[in-house]
Amino acid sequence: MARARAKGPTPLQLARLLKGAAVDKKAWDCVVLDVRARTSLADYFVICEGETDRQVRAIADAMVDAAKHEDLRPLGVDGYDDAGWVLLDFDSVLAHVFLPGERSYYDLESLWAPAAKRRRKAS
Repeated sequence: MARARAKGPTPLQLARLLKGAAVDKKAWDCVVLDVRARTSLADYFVICEGETDRQVRAIADAMVDAAKHEDLRPLGVDGYDDAGWVLLDFDSVLAHVFLPGERSYYDLESLWAPAAKRRRKAS
């Protein structure tokens, strides 16, 4: 009996899809971090920033819309009202959309530095 193929994108495909949606909304400095070896929290982080709170919301909305086309919904959304840092939880992929000051303050790329060195492979 043939084994059923899993539906939907792989975590890496989803991360790339979310990154593409962010780039389409003119997000700055979009990166995909492979964090599989560092945490069980997620497989990939997608990190980007927008210039204003309005753009941060638009980027987050575009990511959610792109995922909906793959029949995926975020498990949780946090920070949307303030829009300084919007977190979209897609289980195996966490998308972080920041305002520039928030991104530099929390500096997730440095926090996950060993993973950040592999980000080009995932992008």
